[in-house]
Amino acid sequence: MRQLSKRLLFSPVFIVGFAFFIRMLLLYHGWKTAPVPVRDFVPYGYELGRVARAIAAGEGFSSPLRMVDTGPTIWFTPIYPYLVGGIFKIWGIYTDLSRIIIQTLNYAFAALTIIPIYSIAKRTFGEAVAVGASWFWVFLPTSLFFPLTWIWDTSMAALFLALIFWATLAMQEAHTTWSWAGYGALWAFGVLVNPAVLSLFPFLLGWLIWESRRNGAPWIKFSGATILVFAIALVPWTVRNYRVFGKFIVLRSNFGLELWLGNNASVPDSWAPWMHPNDDRDEALKYQRMGEIAYMAEKQHEAISFIKTHPADTLRFTFHRFINNWLAVSDSPLDSWAYSPYYLKAFVVLNILLSLFTFVGALFAYRVKLPEAFPYAMVLLIFPLIFYVTHASLRYRFPMDPIMMVLSAYGVAQSIALLRGRLRHPSRAVTPVGPLPTT
Repeated sequence: MRQLSKRLLFSPVFIVGFAFFIRMLLLYHGWKTAPVPVRDFVPYGYELGRVARAIAAGEGFSSPLRMVDTGPTIWFTPIYPYLVGGIFKIWGIYTDLSRIIIQTLNYAFAALTIIPIYSIAKRTFGEAVAVGASWFWVFLPTSLFFPLTWIWDTSMAALFLALIFWATLAMQEAHTTWSWAGYGALWAFGVLVNPAVLSLFPFLLGWLIWESRRNGAPWIKFSGATILVFAIALVPWTVRNYRVFGKFIVLRSNFGLELWLGNNASVPDSWAPWMHPNDDRDEALKYQRMGEIAYMAEKQHEAISFIKTHPADTLRFTFHRFINNWLAVSDSPLDSWAYSPYYLKAFVVLNILLSLFTFVGALFAYRVKLPEAFPYAMVLLIFPLIFYVTHASLRYRFPMDPIMMVLSAYGVAQSIALLRGRLRHPSRAVTPVGPLPTT
């Protein structure tokens, strides 16, 4: 019996099933005790829900704002809005049943993320760290509540960034052009789920090309297949954008707005959410009057002008966003700690520990000269950069949380080993490979 229990606790399949079961209990409890009514003026899904509504209603990929119809949009990349739009089409627009189905899917994405977490950790740090990281993810508060509270691509993006990272490590043993082509397709899908993933593409692919070249693989042919398939997969969406707007826009259009929300004279410390056109009627009407592309261009121009003329404020905002990204703290901890409820205090402490041990794990990986230390470092350094510039949130950071969870579990394991005087190089699940065949 003890052997069976141990086998289950160490089984990624069991951990995934248990994680999904816990999340479904949470979903059931939430709807049983406090069902959230759907209101026309504040529908769930915010801008994404509005675009999904338009898709289901036969209006096309359009109108992200709740107060006005604004016509075709490139506010999002297509995959998740069309997924939600399909659910609306079948089970009703903004219905309770549609919401439960979407939340169930989000929970499935969150639970399935354990598979790449386990595989990444086992490959680089050994089975014990893999099991620890997987169980940590089961009970991570953000992985429990974001899929429930946000009808957004958040959970799906976390799953696909973790899959991309796992594939990047595994591609060191890839022997065929088809494998590299599939790697390019995976990247394209992930970017069309959440464009922020694109920031890591040159760094992870560059590292993989370097490793392949060092191992004697035909890296030019292999990397060419990845880049070609990746580019071809983005063509249909880019063509649609050009045909609709007459401009070459590869992924999405709203960077100017996000930059302005975090960099204008009304920002107190990080960003000014009340100025968002989904909440400010004057901004919504201006957006409608000018059209999406012109509106975004104007906001970008205003934000850049502010950044140039207010460098001190810009640095202060950036610092606040950096702290918010890593510590989940927007107000001064000393000011807010006294009146925060216990569950919020616990959440802040847990998030600080997650960030702390993530960097501890990264330092240990560097110290033992782990070959995969570079891609881990790139996720930590590169992925959040855009949020330091615009505005930060744990929800925006969530796609990189699976990688943080792996490093954090390794940091905990190595800290314990260091205290016991038994610090070791991680036990490798996969040995380094030699030169790859050229066929």
